[in-house]
Amino acid sequence: MSIKDSSFVRDRIVTGISSTRRILVDWRSWDRALVARVIGIVIVTVVAVGLRVWGVNQLGYNTDEAVYAGQAAAIAQAPVLKDIFPIFRAHPLLFQFVLALIFSFGVSDLAGRLLAVVVGLAAVFVTYQVGKLLYGVKAGLLAGLFFALMPYHVVVSRQVLLDGPLVLFTTLTLFFLARYALTHRPAWIYLTGVGMGLTFLAKETGIILLGAIYAFLALSREIPVRLRDLIVSTILMVLMIAPFPLSLLLAGGTRSGQNYLVWQLFRRPNHTWDFYPSLVPEAIGYLVILAAVLGLWFLRGERSWRERLLLAWIIVPAVFFQLWPTKGFQYLLPIAAPIAVLAGRAIAHWRPNDIFIRTRRIARRSWIKTSAVAILAVSLLISSVQLIRPATSGTFIAGTGGVPGGREAGQWVRANIPTGATLMTIGPSMANILQFYGHRKAMGLSVSPNPLRRNPSYSPILNPDAQIRNGNIQYVVWDSYSAERSPSFSEGVLRYAERYHGRVIHTQSVTVTLANGTKVDKPVIVIYVVHP
Repeated sequence: MSIKDSSFVRDRIVTGISSTRRILVDWRSWDRALVARVIGIVIVTVVAVGLRVWGVNQLGYNTDEAVYAGQAAAIAQAPVLKDIFPIFRAHPLLFQFVLALIFSFGVSDLAGRLLAVVVGLAAVFVTYQVGKLLYGVKAGLLAGLFFALMPYHVVVSRQVLLDGPLVLFTTLTLFFLARYALTHRPAWIYLTGVGMGLTFLAKETGIILLGAIYAFLALSREIPVRLRDLIVSTILMVLMIAPFPLSLLLAGGTRSGQNYLVWQLFRRPNHTWDFYPSLVPEAIGYLVILAAVLGLWFLRGERSWRERLLLAWIIVPAVFFQLWPTKGFQYLLPIAAPIAVLAGRAIAHWRPNDIFIRTRRIARRSWIKTSAVAILAVSLLISSVQLIRPATSGTFIAGTGGVPGGREAGQWVRANIPTGATLMTIGPSMANILQFYGHRKAMGLSVSPNPLRRNPSYSPILNPDAQIRNGNIQYVVWDSYSAERSPSFSEGVLRYAERYHGRVIHTQSVTVTLANGTKVDKPVIVIYVVHP
C-alpha cells in the first residue's frame, strides 16, 4: 500500500470515528432531553391529579354545584330530582349533559366531582400545549406546572361548576388562534370559531373573549386575515351555539331566558369594587404574577405577537368583569392559563447573568432557574393545600369549595322529613343544597317578589305567614352561611320559627377554630318544625 493510500485510509477512519462520536453525543443529548421532558410531564401530571383528587368529596356540594348536578339529574330523569330541578335555567347545558350521561347509571356527588377533575386535568394539558407552542417545551412544562399547582384553578376544578369546562375551552380556543398566527392556515381560524362555540356552550360569559380575538387580530398587522375566513369561522361558531337557543325554543323556555337577561342587566352589585383585586391575585399566586410581569419587562426585546395574544386574553375578561356589577370568585379563571404561560416563558427564557450583578462567585444559571421554579411551586402548593382543606369557620366564599354540614343536613332531611313536605330557608343557596341531598322542596325567604330583583329560576314566598298557616310550609331552616350574608332575612326566619311554635328537630354542627385557636362544635344548620 502506498503512502497516499495509507493517508486516505487513515483520514477515513478518523472521519468515521468523529462521525460516530458526534452521533453518540447527539444521541445522548437527545436522550437526556427526552428523559427530562418525560420526568417533567410525570411531575406535572402527578401534581395536577394529586391536588385535585385529594379529599375531593370530603365536603358536600355548595349551592351552584347542587344546581348544576340537579340539572344533570333532571336530564337523566332521576326519580324525585327531575321534579325539583328544572332542566333549563340560566346557562347552556354542555357540561350538565355530559354529567347526565354519568348520572344515568345513578346520581352520585362523587361522580360529578370526578368529572370536574377530568375536565381540569385536560385544561392543564392544553395549557402545557399553549406554552410549548408559543415558547418551547421548557416554557410549556413550566406553564403546565404552575397551572397544575395554581390555587385558583385547583379549587374550582374540584367542583361541579361550569367555570372548569369554560377554562378548558377558552384555553383550547387560545391554542387554535396561536396555531393560526404561526401557520396562517385557514383551518386554524375555523377551529377558533368552533372553540368559541364550545366556550359559549360551557358558559355563555365566555363570549366576551370575542373581544380579545378582535383586539389581537386588529393589533397584529403581521398576521394576515381574510374576511372570508372570518365569516366561515363565525358561521361555525354560530352553528356550535345554535343547539342551545333551539332547545330553549322547542321547550318553550325563551321567556325565562329573557327574564334571566333582564335580571342580569339590572341586578344590584353583590360585592364591592375591590373584590377581585383582594382575592384573585392571591389565588393565582403573587409570585406567578410577578414572574409574568418581570418576564414581559426583561424580555421586552423579544416581544412579538405572542405576548400581544396572551395579554389580550387577560385584559379583556379582567376589565369586563371588574366593570360588571355581578362578581364571583371563579369568573376571572380564564385569565389564569395565559398568566401561567407568561410566567413559564419568563423563567424558561430568563438569563440570570444579564440581571444580577456579577460577583466572584456566581451560581450556575441552571441552579438559579431551578431555585426560582422551586420557590414558585412551593408557594403555590402551600396555598392550594390551605385552600382545599375543609373550612374551619362558619362562613365561606361562594365558589371556593363545598359547604360543611350541608350534605349531612340534606341526608337527614331525606331520611326523617315526610315526602311532599316543603322547607323555608333563609335564601336559595341552602335551599338548593337541601333539595339535592334531601329530595324535598325548599324555598328561600330572601327571594324577592320583584322580577327585576330576583333570579328567574327561583320562586318567591308570597305571604310566608299564610303559607305556614295553611300548612304549605312545615319546616323552617336557619344556617350560619346565609345568616352571614343576609342578617335581616336570618332574623326573619327565626322570627317565623318563634311565631309558629318552632321546635328544633335537628342541629347540624361542624368543628370550627376560634380566633384564639380553640376548637369547638358550632351549629351551622338548624331545622325547626312549625305549627300554625
